[in-house]
Amino acid sequence: MKSTMDRNILIFMLVFLVFCQIGRTQEEADASGIDEKSARAAQNLTHEANQELRANDFVGAEVDYRKAISKNPENIAAPYNLGRAYYNRESFGEAFGRFKQAGEKATAKPEKHKAYHNMGNVYMKNKEYQKAVEAYKEALRNDPNDEETRYNLALAKEMLKKQQDDQKNNQNKDDEQNEDQQDQQQQNQDQNQGENDKKDDGEQNDDQSKDGGDKGNEKPEENKEGEGEQKKEQQQKPNQGDQPDEQKKPRPNQLSKQQIQNLLEAMQNEEKKVQEKLEAKKVKGAKTKNEKDW
Repeated sequence: MKSTMDRNILIFMLVFLVFCQIGRTQEEADASGIDEKSARAAQNLTHEANQELRANDFVGAEVDYRKAISKNPENIAAPYNLGRAYYNRESFGEAFGRFKQAGEKATAKPEKHKAYHNMGNVYMKNKEYQKAVEAYKEALRNDPNDEETRYNLALAKEMLKKQQDDQKNNQNKDDEQNEDQQDQQQQNQDQNQGENDKKDDGEQNDDQSKDGGDKGNEKPEENKEGEGEQKKEQQQKPNQGDQPDEQKKPRPNQLSKQQIQNLLEAMQNEEKKVQEKLEAKKVKGAKTKNEKDW
């Protein structure tokens, strides 16, 4: 008897749930302008996709979820569950799109909370910590008692602070590197300028050396001219040593002793005249030197 009553109660509850689901589906269909048949088909497709996903048939589940969304765009379960499937496969871009779709369509706070919570998780994976903070805050507005969301929010704030500090430190490093590069460039410019100045000084010294060399070469030319004149004068002077020797040479069968004596006397006279001429030239040379000094 008791067993029969329990069975009847269970059947009653199942029938009640079915009617409630049908009524909810009808309300969604009426609100969106979708007929009851399409809404029920979307619900069935979502259920089938859930079963396929549990059986690790992602491709079949993805196809049925998409069909359910096309049958009833107001269906929240299909995009939300498809977003979770993408998230587990680390397809975060597709996952975020489906969570956002579910959050925008949801009217009940629990459904909005779940959608924004998962949107925050996607932002965390992409290291978009500022957006994650905003998504978790929106999730908490719809369910302030969710400790998991609260923990994720605190973690997102901490990661955001660290990210901002790292960006600031990197900016400071970049500024320091730029300053170092500017200092190095300035030092290179100063060094190049110093080398150019030394090079210009060296060229001026070379020019002065060349001028000095030209001036110094003038004197040897004058000396050469003097040496030339001196050699010329020496060539014009009679050779005192050679002349007596030539006159002393006897000429056999032509000169007598008297003739030789006469020649000797003539040579002595000639030598005396040469000595007088040399003395006269010496006097003239001294006079010329005095005129140069003056």
